[in-house]
Amino acid sequence: MAYIDYYKILGVDKSATQDDIKKAYRKLARKYHPDLNPGDKEAEKKFKELNEANEVLSNPENRSKYDKYGEHWKHGEEYEKAQKQQSKYQNRGGDYGEGFSGADFEGEDFSDFFQSMFGGAGGGFGRNSRGSSSGKFKGQNIQAELNLNLKDAAKTHQQIFDINGKKVRITIPAGVYDGQQIKLKGHGNEGFNGGPNGDLYITFNINPDPDFERVGDDLKTKIVIDLYTAVLGGDVKVETLEGSVNLKVKPETQNGTTVRLKGKGFPVYKKESEFGDLFVTYEVKLPTSLTDKQKELFQQLKNS
Repeated sequence: MAYIDYYKILGVDKSATQDDIKKAYRKLARKYHPDLNPGDKEAEKKFKELNEANEVLSNPENRSKYDKYGEHWKHGEEYEKAQKQQSKYQNRGGDYGEGFSGADFEGEDFSDFFQSMFGGAGGGFGRNSRGSSSGKFKGQNIQAELNLNLKDAAKTHQQIFDINGKKVRITIPAGVYDGQQIKLKGHGNEGFNGGPNGDLYITFNINPDPDFERVGDDLKTKIVIDLYTAVLGGDVKVETLEGSVNLKVKPETQNGTTVRLKGKGFPVYKKESEFGDLFVTYEVKLPTSLTDKQKELFQQLKNS
């Protein structure tokens, strides 16, 4: 089995922090994402390699095993157990018994050992006297990212993924947040030797919105009002996720004043009919290109 350098795939050093790995993966995953490279087989291959590298290096436990065992990180513990069994039986005079079928592991490197252990040309370890394999292992998990607009994340809807040539339809609940991850059991790579399939992990990336800033389940927005409305009061229209609403501006409203619209914020994840609040901040726009008469009136106000 050829050595796969996951650090090289992500373009980071072995001393990279978890945050460095996360940033490198996100940058490259966006670059090689199939949606942005339709029909590009090389980009698709690169994207799969990135997901595989991220699955290992983004998990501290998996990363530790990879640093220790290389490409055999998933089965490193089995290797150590086999080495202990080897030593045990050698101390008894070299009789390995039917569980090892006379295999000799002394002097073999990791790759040779795992070839014989998991279906390569030589070996008997992991097979009983009838020759059936007992080495069933779960398939590799797949990591994927899904970019959503804020307004899409605010409503329950379905999307279709193309994973390993299979169409996977998922329902995205309203209220998902940036960086949230969900697991689809059994939608990863096929298991080894009859083992279960891996899982599909989908991470949501919520794109910045030009109108709203999300803070938890609340939303923030700004609205420009003219000086006359700020001084005298009046009605203005405010956009919400569900459409525009009329908002009454109180007389003598100061620039930067914030008001709350209860229940007009973001839907609470998996809590039907629950919403955060919308906070509206007024920005008072001063009049320009005043006539002499208008300037005179403002001067009168100033002197009064």
